[in-house]
Amino acid sequence: MTLHHPHALIALALAALLPAAASANGDVQHGSDVFAEHCAECHSLKQGKNKKGPTLFGAVGRKAASVADVSYSDALKTSSIVWSPEQLDAYLALPKKAVPGGKMKYDGLPDPKARADLIAFLATVKG
Repeated sequence: MTLHHPHALIALALAALLPAAASANGDVQHGSDVFAEHCAECHSLKQGKNKKGPTLFGAVGRKAASVADVSYSDALKTSSIVWSPEQLDAYLALPKKAVPGGKMKYDGLPDPKARADLIAFLATVKG
């Protein structure tokens, strides 16, 4: 079968998409471990329970700086960020670059797989 055959082209296109789709889903169990190691000191997973930072319950899809009783930076309050997986990925990679003037005291999570896993885990923490 040559690449000129329509089925070969479709198979090749689907194969190219599979790694991206698999990585977009992330490993929820590993994401839980990443949360425990990198986030749990400052963030809770319980609805309505804030720590130094806001609860991350329902964070995916939520507007930034929208949790009550949290002291947010002006930079985050005036941003138009909604925490999509893509926005979370950029923020978790380099918070100070994603939101210059932000208050989060975290230098970032450089490992893209760990970020994808963490985001997949956070997406499960919702009502």
